[in-house]
Amino acid sequence: MMASSGSVCGNAHRFTLRVYWEDTDAAGIVYYANYLKFAERARTEMLRLLGVAQDEQRRATGIVFAVQRCAVEYLAPARLDDALTVETRLTALGHASLELAQAIWRGERKLALLELRVACLGPALKPARLPAELRRALAPFLVH
Repeated sequence: MMASSGSVCGNAHRFTLRVYWEDTDAAGIVYYANYLKFAERARTEMLRLLGVAQDEQRRATGIVFAVQRCAVEYLAPARLDDALTVETRLTALGHASLELAQAIWRGERKLALLELRVACLGPALKPARLPAELRRALAPFLVH
């Protein structure tokens, strides 16, 4: 059975996941760096939902993505067995970059806020224009 790539609600992508032992410290609280992993999974699944398979894109065009900047505000801890939702919104769409806001929720409680700038890189790992089809697919997620 294939894992879900999440869903779209308005201009947000929502991806759900469960907290496992491997995500926590000895006290059963999610280790701070794992919030970055949860957010990365959500961004990957958002692209997958839009029909963009990153490995296929890399092989065909040489285009890859790299986080250029990331700021995280931790508001409350997630714990073992929590069901979390990562909500992703596009806040800016540049020629060779994306800016995203991600929030990690447990039910109605916001646990973490992330603000990211993701660069689009070409085969030589230098800035490259976002492919037109990707720009079109991402446009509905742009928060105005």
